[in-house]
Amino acid sequence: MNRITQKLQEDKKILSIYFSAGYPNLNDTVQIIQDLEKNGVDLIEIGLPFSDPLADGPTIQASSTQALHNGMTTQILFDQLKNIRESVKIPLIIMGYFNPMLQYGVEAFCAKCAEIGIDGLIIPDLPVDVYAEEYKTIFEKYGLINVFLITPQTSDERIRFIDSVSNGFIYMVSSASVTGSQSGFGNTQETYFERIGNMNLKNPQIVGFGISNKETFNQATKYAKGAIIGSAFIKHLSESGSGKIAEFVGEIR
Repeated sequence: MNRITQKLQEDKKILSIYFSAGYPNLNDTVQIIQDLEKNGVDLIEIGLPFSDPLADGPTIQASSTQALHNGMTTQILFDQLKNIRESVKIPLIIMGYFNPMLQYGVEAFCAKCAEIGIDGLIIPDLPVDVYAEEYKTIFEKYGLINVFLITPQTSDERIRFIDSVSNGFIYMVSSASVTGSQSGFGNTQETYFERIGNMNLKNPQIVGFGISNKETFNQATKYAKGAIIGSAFIKHLSESGSGKIAEFVGEIR
């Protein structure tokens, strides 16, 4: 069974952390992953830096740009992660844009992910229709879960289609904005969370965008299985370095 599927079956709210691979320093990737697991994070999204990150706000864009300047590439990330399963047991997801995967070769990319123990992918700019028609069989061949995003503007019909082709969780974007652009949730988001919760989808939902502390984590997980923290964690890395991860996670849980 895929590690994501196993984790989602646990009777707890999932804390997922996103960071850009190769940031703050090129070779910090593995240590950050190990420290996050050691401090009780349930799932990790490893950002594959890209030069044109459409969905990312200024904080993640800056970390991605710095990682690229540090020399991060797809192949270097794979090299860094080649022995990750010797020390890390929790689910690992690579989150990135489709262009680098296409350049690498979609099947070759999926094969490499399976080889090193990656459990899933999040590709914000890969339309679900294209995935279902052209790539779903490849992902399934290598045991990879592909996670799709929905927003408050996504129609019920499309949400149900996404649910039908998904086999892990649905990434519930809290608002129609870029990452890191809000500091809390209002009535609009609460209504949205409740609406999706009442759709009785087969896949659980994990909320992303706008979660930065214990209060917003608890708000987001009132109706959902878990929540993702990205920009706030990257800000912590930029201000405190990679040596104070326990402090950050401890303030959320």
